[in-house]
Amino acid sequence: MIEDPARRGRALAEFFSAVSPRLLADFEESGVLPVERGAAARERVREEWECFALYACVRGLVAAGGFNRETSGAIDALHERVLEDWMAREPSLDAFGRRRVLLSERYAEYGEIGQAGGAAGAATVTQRLGLAAARHMVAPLPPGEALAELAGSLHEALAEGAAEAVRIAE
Repeated sequence: MIEDPARRGRALAEFFSAVSPRLLADFEESGVLPVERGAAARERVREEWECFALYACVRGLVAAGGFNRETSGAIDALHERVLEDWMAREPSLDAFGRRRVLLSERYAEYGEIGQAGGAAGAATVTQRLGLAAARHMVAPLPPGEALAELAGSLHEALAEGAAEAVRIAE
């Protein structure tokens, strides 16, 4: 594992930047999203997926190293790098502020879902997280079961991939 927390977080940001867009493309090609979608709906899916995928990377960091001071530093470095990339892609301060608020809201929601139900809730956390993300992606439409299932599965795969990427990196 990369010893330096800041380097660990930046390495995971590179992993996120490489893997998240490919998973989003797979997601969009899967046929589980509503058929009639305009540009605003596609943008909502992208933003919601990025929040969900970034949360998966945080989960991967914690799974790989526990939750401690070093992991906290890595999480900060991950966010700093990803937010820099977002700012470079869309340099408007208003858009940047809106994205940060959205990310904060989603993290709070997903964190509550992850903590709900204790040990018994662990068995359904993937399903519940997937459903929450799916609701946000297609709002105001109701999410389909296949959409929620795919979102949850991709999230878990990304969290596991992030944990493994952090564990094997040197």
